[in-house]
Amino acid sequence: MLRRRLLSGPAPNVQVMTNWINTVSRGHVERGVRGRFTQANHGKPHMLRKMARGDWIIFYSPKTDYPDGDPLQAFTAIGQVADDEPYQTEVTPDFQPWRRNVDFLDCTETPIRPLLGQLDFIEDTSRWGYMFRRGVFTIDDHDFEVLRSAMTGPP
Repeated sequence: MLRRRLLSGPAPNVQVMTNWINTVSRGHVERGVRGRFTQANHGKPHMLRKMARGDWIIFYSPKTDYPDGDPLQAFTAIGQVADDEPYQTEVTPDFQPWRRNVDFLDCTETPIRPLLGQLDFIEDTSRWGYMFRRGVFTIDDHDFEVLRSAMTGPP
């Protein structure tokens, strides 16, 4: 019975959380943490619509600021999606990005290089940065736990 349920997916009314990486400069992450929100892919809604309340997001910052900041290559924030749908806001008349509300955890900025050998989504450690070019992508529970533990300490 248990085997059949696992093979056929979760039981009805059981929420399956997804773990996301969002690639964002540290400066933008800091603004998001202060405002309790995230944006993705320069304010576009597509990836935000795939997220659900309760999903986890870990923020990777290749640079301190976008577009001309210094190299950083660190995980800079972790949080949980706190709403049901993306919403649009006006930053300027020419820029109206889509956002999701996020409840952020206290964490420590964590360089990626010491973790490369522990992360399954990094298939080739000599080309580890390639995955982050996608901007937003999912990771499995193992990788989430490696990163969460490195950023926040033991549960």
